[in-house]
Amino acid sequence: MRVLSCRPRALSLTVISARLLVAFSLTALIGLTPAFAADEALPKSVSIGSNPSGTLFYALASGVAATIAKHAPLKAEPAPYAGSSTFLPLLNEGRELDFGINNAVDMAMAYRGPDQLKIGGRNPFATTPNARLVLRGGAMTVGFHVPKNSNIHTVKDLKGRKVAGEYPAHQAVWYNGFGSLASCGMTWAEVDVVPVPAVNDGIDALKAGRVEAALHAVGSGKVREADAAIGVRMISICDDAKSKQRLREAVPGYYASRWKAGSTAGVTEDVSAVSYDVYVTTHKKMSNKAVYEVVKALWDGQKTLFGKHPILKRWKSDRFASTDITLPYHPGAIQFYKEKGVWTDAIEKVQTRLLSQAGK
Repeated sequence: MRVLSCRPRALSLTVISARLLVAFSLTALIGLTPAFAADEALPKSVSIGSNPSGTLFYALASGVAATIAKHAPLKAEPAPYAGSSTFLPLLNEGRELDFGINNAVDMAMAYRGPDQLKIGGRNPFATTPNARLVLRGGAMTVGFHVPKNSNIHTVKDLKGRKVAGEYPAHQAVWYNGFGSLASCGMTWAEVDVVPVPAVNDGIDALKAGRVEAALHAVGSGKVREADAAIGVRMISICDDAKSKQRLREAVPGYYASRWKAGSTAGVTEDVSAVSYDVYVTTHKKMSNKAVYEVVKALWDGQKTLFGKHPILKRWKSDRFASTDITLPYHPGAIQFYKEKGVWTDAIEKVQTRLLSQAGK
């Protein structure tokens, strides 16, 4: 009887041990599972705001949307608007739009608002305190271009020269010039500004000989066109340590990048130019689960993303989480970055600082 009475006890201990093992295993799995609310539903589709069809930012939005659709359990579509200033109020309110393709400088001004941040005395954006960062994408680079045979070689040499400017239909280009000039301790007031509506008009004016310098994206199709027509050369901003600091202070979100001679059209000698990052953005009420899945899709779908547009090859996943940002991250993105081990104490400090700036 004693032997028989011992068997159930031994069996009970085995069962208890097995149950404990299962419980510990489930706990471990739960720890690895995204901590979304139980009732948080994943939307069937999301919209991504961009500039109009035919623009670079629309092409980027289309590439991002296609990658999300392929690698996430939801559809995504680009939503073209006249520009960031048009769709950011909608994104801020979480109305009509779920995500956006924006640049770092626009987001600095929009997030902090015109009462807190002006660049060159300007800030055309309504305050957008609810905007949040999903990821930091690749860099855009813009530089002043001159005729190849010009005696202008650096931004310093532009003093008193005829330069395409104002850009009322393309204000981001005005800031590109403002930052480039600021690197050399200059302002727009120190050049002879020839008004043009937008960036392509500036290059057309350069080709026609109406200006001596004009801004455009490095190696762009328009620069290639001008190079084939008259021969053009990009000039360098000032790029010593003090100059780089002036650039960053003049335009939050800008930094200097170095280009080697022969790397692309118009770069005939080693030069430095203004660079700034392109962001995928959202609003703070956006589903954590949706943001998590969007980041995951773009992280896991790098080959797909790179194949959608040449510039998207710069959107490497090691850039996604960074301290060099002008907008705080969304919690869904933070959760993904923590799981990947790329969220650092330094990023957390920047996140805390940026959150304290919203709408002030």
